[in-house]
Amino acid sequence: MVDLESEVPPLPPRYRFRDLLLGDQGWQNDDRVQVEFYVNENTFKERLKLFFIKNQRSSLRIRLFNFSLKLLSCLLYIFRVLDDPTKGNACWGCSNQNYTTIDWTPVIWVRRSLPLWGLQVTVALISLFETMLLSYLSYKGNIWEQILRISFFLEIINTVPFFITIFWPPLRNLFIPVFLNCWLAKHALENMINDLHRAIQRTQSAMFNQLLILISTLLCLIFTCICGIQHLERAGNNLSLFDSLYFCIVTFSTVGFGDVTPKIWPSKLLVVIMICVALVVLPIQFEQLAYLWMERQKSGGNYSRHRAQTEKHVVLCVSSLKIDLLMDFLNEFYAHPRLQDYYVVILCPTEMDAQVRRVLQIPMWSQRVIYLQGSALKDQDLLRAKMDNAEACFILSSRCEVDRTAADHQTILRAWAVKDFAPNRPLYVQILKPENKFHVKFADHVVCEEEFKYAMLALNCICPATSTLITLLVHTSRGQEGQQSPEQWQEMYGRCSGNEVYHIVMEESIFFAEYEGKSFTYASFHAHKKYGVCLIGARREDNKNILLNPGPRYIMNSTDTCFYINIIKEENSTFKKQEEEERTRASNSFYQGPSRLPVHSIIASMGTVAIDLHDTGCRSSSGPNLTLPADGSKGGRRPSIAPVLEVADASSVQTCDLLSDQSEDEAAPSDDEESTREEYIKGYPPNTPYIGSSPTFCHLLRDKVPFCCLRLDKGCQHNCHEDAKSYGFKNKLIIVSAEAVGNGLYNFIVPLRAYYRPKRELNPIVVLLDNPPDLHFLEAICWFPMVYYMVGSIDNLDDLLRCGVSFAANMVVVDKESTMSAEEDYMADAKTIVNVQTLFRLFSSLSIITELTHPANMRFMQFRAKDCYSLTLSKLEKKEREKGSNLAFMFRLPFAAGRVFSISMLDTLLYQSFVKDYMISITRLLLGLDTTPGSGFLCAMKITEDDLWIRTYGRLYQKLCSSTGDIPIGVYRTESHKLATSESQISVNVDYCEDTKETKDTFGYRNNHRNSTSSDQSDRPLLRKKSMQWARRLSRKVPKHFSKTEEKISKQRMSLCKRSERQELAELVKNRMKNLGLSTAGCEGMNDHQNMLSYILINPSPDTRLELSDIVYLIRPDPLAYVPKDPDSRKSSVGNNTGVGQDETQL
Repeated sequence: MVDLESEVPPLPPRYRFRDLLLGDQGWQNDDRVQVEFYVNENTFKERLKLFFIKNQRSSLRIRLFNFSLKLLSCLLYIFRVLDDPTKGNACWGCSNQNYTTIDWTPVIWVRRSLPLWGLQVTVALISLFETMLLSYLSYKGNIWEQILRISFFLEIINTVPFFITIFWPPLRNLFIPVFLNCWLAKHALENMINDLHRAIQRTQSAMFNQLLILISTLLCLIFTCICGIQHLERAGNNLSLFDSLYFCIVTFSTVGFGDVTPKIWPSKLLVVIMICVALVVLPIQFEQLAYLWMERQKSGGNYSRHRAQTEKHVVLCVSSLKIDLLMDFLNEFYAHPRLQDYYVVILCPTEMDAQVRRVLQIPMWSQRVIYLQGSALKDQDLLRAKMDNAEACFILSSRCEVDRTAADHQTILRAWAVKDFAPNRPLYVQILKPENKFHVKFADHVVCEEEFKYAMLALNCICPATSTLITLLVHTSRGQEGQQSPEQWQEMYGRCSGNEVYHIVMEESIFFAEYEGKSFTYASFHAHKKYGVCLIGARREDNKNILLNPGPRYIMNSTDTCFYINIIKEENSTFKKQEEEERTRASNSFYQGPSRLPVHSIIASMGTVAIDLHDTGCRSSSGPNLTLPADGSKGGRRPSIAPVLEVADASSVQTCDLLSDQSEDEAAPSDDEESTREEYIKGYPPNTPYIGSSPTFCHLLRDKVPFCCLRLDKGCQHNCHEDAKSYGFKNKLIIVSAEAVGNGLYNFIVPLRAYYRPKRELNPIVVLLDNPPDLHFLEAICWFPMVYYMVGSIDNLDDLLRCGVSFAANMVVVDKESTMSAEEDYMADAKTIVNVQTLFRLFSSLSIITELTHPANMRFMQFRAKDCYSLTLSKLEKKEREKGSNLAFMFRLPFAAGRVFSISMLDTLLYQSFVKDYMISITRLLLGLDTTPGSGFLCAMKITEDDLWIRTYGRLYQKLCSSTGDIPIGVYRTESHKLATSESQISVNVDYCEDTKETKDTFGYRNNHRNSTSSDQSDRPLLRKKSMQWARRLSRKVPKHFSKTEEKISKQRMSLCKRSERQELAELVKNRMKNLGLSTAGCEGMNDHQNMLSYILINPSPDTRLELSDIVYLIRPDPLAYVPKDPDSRKSSVGNNTGVGQDETQL
């Protein structure tokens, strides 16, 4: 093989030594060559082309000059006509003559004065020179392309004759059709408009251009017809210029009076030609104009710069605009008084559908909402929407897309495009998947749908109806829903639903200014006692973090921002003192009914609420209202409630130490529980499935569980359990059914394993999945105690029984992504609704929490076709919707009880953030998505018989604030109601009564009788009653010689007839469990909860009566805020997690 290095010739010696001393400088100086670029543009022709054609500004000046020349030539022609009023004009030096026939002399020859001729010749020469120069510069190798243009022909006709008259004076009075320059002026005007928009760097409107062309074409036709008829009639009727104008207007307007008409055939022929040209040209122009108008109506036109500078507007960017989304946005956005003067500009890439078009034609919205068809990725469309002048931009995702990740990608690109175009505009972004949230962290406010959804569904299992509580808080309402209802629960529930979260600086507040220097719990209790407002949080002036219930150690400052719950904000309230006798009468009145209206009168108006003030003095701890019942010593309770201290001392702080309270249940565990609890530690989860999840202190395992042990229904080498019952859980299960695992499902587990949940109250979690989970999800959940998964579907009864649905406390059904889109929008929930209805019928005692795509479909949850009370609620919903309520669905029993939820109801959270920029932060703190040091958390407590001595909500408020530092914010109440009984139950009762009457008959006479147990009998109880009486009378007449086998069959049939539908379903479930080899021990029966209704009272009045089984929502102080920061103790709790490696995060 030849050596390659030997083939390379060595460098000359002169380069070696010089390069060593001087580098490459000497070599570069020797071989450098200067190259000139764009030398072709240095020629004379290219310089002229650059000035006359390429340069926008100079070209615009040239075209403006050309347009002025054409108009000047037309004006000179009119002046020549007015200066030549005589009939006929002979040739050069000839006298005027009169002819009985057509005299062509006046047509060929005209009278033109010398100054006028000089001006026309000058204009013609300039126009001819310009035309020749532009033709030369535009020449591209084909000379005929330049010559055969109509504009070139017109220029030659109007300029060359004048050039000839310079050298031949007898032709100076020759007629030249200079009026045809109007068409050249029209052509120059079109080019000038194009250059104008190019010069100012703005895109012209096609509608404006087409309208300009139409108007200029119409004017040119009329002007040509006027001048042509006037000149030809010089040989006939000798019409004046005004008469010719009159004739053309009357003719083109199709009026045709006939008083002025052409007399000779050339002028008549010209009229015919002009009419034919008009019939061809004008319809084409009108058609193009109409097409552009229709397209502009579809695209929405532009939002003018003048309006953007003088008016306030926000931009709503969506992929596809649905009527529900539009109405939710408009109703919530315009519910705030200070937003009434804002305009909403909708930027959507699709065309408006019929429903949206009809709504936007309503006068209330047509004057406020502007629809623009366009894309947020195009700067032109963002300029049309005047994004750089907008007050804010809302970017919403399309949750009905089959591929939700692709929908998020589109939202991310829109957010990036808006941020690039208008970096200073506030951005409000809605994202679907939590793993995509970090791409839009630059936005001012971000709402991740799956984060909020799963956290809310998880808290529903611990704090009932948390979803309803949050939904009511983030909706704007005046609390006027249900006030005309005859039922008291609807009136109270509707009034309390008007409570929202507001904020005010403490020194500017009447509610809280007097509590400066006092503890937070003291200010919260006395503000609620005096004004009926619930203080839930505060924020320091120098800190951006909001603290929910920072506890009794937090001292209020005058510059603090206070966050409170009330019917209306303080700025729209007025205050008046209540009369002394009314206070005395109210204090001495006895309680009637389950609850009473608030003592303080709330006069709701458009912007003002008058609140009667109570006496602020604290009641004596030994007052008669705080005495215990006769057996009050039971339970060891004190006979009074301690007052809330202005500043917490050491003893009160110890009572607020919730870590010690929670550890009381672990003080003396049993032997079988002790080994299990030693495996639990408190720490931060070592593996998070996505970027951007907030770290939460949780209950964890010391060692992660092998993946095989996470499978509930399959045993492995570590355990042999194959169903939920065999595990022997102490607490009931929480089952969540989903189509596939998502990173948002992680937020369902974290709130249920938070550190402030007592260990003995942790519920096992079973995730029922249609598709197997991936390893990333298993790696994230393997550190949490009692979390399992199972592959199955809620369509299959066997899967439900294996995962322990008969022993579960809650069943959470998550809406499936594959069913979110359907041909008919509202049919997207059909499968979920039917499956949940089946669960409701099979397991009536199971608490089922369902997520739906469309809130309107919640009326089908727990559907009873012949329930009169449900029909009454349906009518109430329609009435509230007609009144314009934003919460017309709130009286549906499944929603009021927190059994159904739709994530679209949380869209208002993003809309409210435009006015209340703190709402997203407060909601995340309530749901446990964010954990701020010193901020409390949402929990609940149940009122037992031992707690009824407290009697009222106000006294409970004092008890909690003085003992544990908790702040109550509402009550979840369940009460019995006399609902209409279904007809199937009536038929069963009739059978039972009839059978008891026949007990005195002998058993032998109960023979085989045929009766139907179908739904026809359940629908007609009276008919069933008569048929059974007839069958029994008939059986008495039958002889008594039947065998024992027939008697046994008859007995079985009678037992089947007496069995209700619920008993049949319970028997079906038990038989199926036996076939699967599952234990039926402890399986709950079919409890009837149809006569129970539940609802929420947000921030009720202090004198609201407490009832047995009431669940009170509490904001409990952060337990870690009262624990000494001992590094050794902290290391012991989380020391085992330091060695756990972080897994690769899924993006």
